[in-house]
Amino acid sequence: MTATLVELTASIVSSHAAGTEMSSDDLIQEINKVYATLKKLETEGAIPEAGAAPGAPVMTIKKAFQNDQVCCLICGKTGFKTLTRHLKQAHGLKPGQYRKQFNIPASQSLTAKNYSEARRKAANENNLAANLEKARAARAAKKPAAPKAQKEKAAAKPKAPKVAKARAPKAKA
Repeated sequence: MTATLVELTASIVSSHAAGTEMSSDDLIQEINKVYATLKKLETEGAIPEAGAAPGAPVMTIKKAFQNDQVCCLICGKTGFKTLTRHLKQAHGLKPGQYRKQFNIPASQSLTAKNYSEARRKAANENNLAANLEKARAARAAKKPAAPKAQKEKAAAKPKAPKVAKARAPKAKA
């Protein structure tokens, strides 16, 4: 198994060194560190994370939801206007699951306050609320009319009575 650890170490360090400029001393130190970690994993099993306990927020909820940005409580990434897409892509969570995990009330929006205000203002300027009300009224007016029209069509077309087919009696053997 030692040869496999050496191969894994070489693979990990070479991948890291390909994207990061490292001196020879840094490279040796990285090799030793990765090898020691892999060896420890082999003997002890999984190593618990040094960070916070799983499910514990990276920051307070008050800090996470600011006027100009929203921060993810799972990974600590900042600068979002809305969290929905990040939660789905990076963590595979739905907003409801995220709220439940961190006890975020339903009244707390998962978007930046300034972003929500800008969207609300744009909707009011474009008269979207009135358009929505008109569309709902039109849909409501069509709903009762549609079943009546179907009933009238059904009454206009009388159905032919079903004729039972005569069957010949089976011959007994």
